[in-house]
Amino acid sequence: MVQISDLGRVLDEQPFMQGLDRELRDLLVGCAANERFDAGQYVFREGGAADKFFLVRSGRIAIEVHAPGRPAIMVDTVGPGELTGWSWLMEPRRWTFDARATQLTRAVSFDAACLTRKMEARPALGYQVLKRFIPVMAHRIHSARMQMLDLYGPPGGGS
Repeated sequence: MVQISDLGRVLDEQPFMQGLDRELRDLLVGCAANERFDAGQYVFREGGAADKFFLVRSGRIAIEVHAPGRPAIMVDTVGPGELTGWSWLMEPRRWTFDARATQLTRAVSFDAACLTRKMEARPALGYQVLKRFIPVMAHRIHSARMQMLDLYGPPGGGS
């Protein structure tokens, strides 16, 4: 198990932290905690309070959406070094997808209330966090769109 004193060192190895100056890095580390999810365990559920986000250290998380009368549809997977959980960034701060560990997964979670306070006090931190989240958001929306086209698009590619 990673000790709190080692959490900064663990995070320094992650792409999410690359390019942050020491002061901003320390602000982020102050909002972080280690988490573990067993295979099949939900990390978060659609509609629940989005009060943190996750940086996967090991394992894999499936991002799923539900449609009435259908089984869950996997729209993306998140693996080591990747982020999930951007719903904390905007009102109403509710999860828009389910996230479920597909294998034993270890992640670092970041408390949204803690981080929001620090981002408001230090706009440079807010900019750096958003700069790292926007590509994640764009990718997730694109993945969901591709899944919808597969499910609901015209047969045979629409030609």
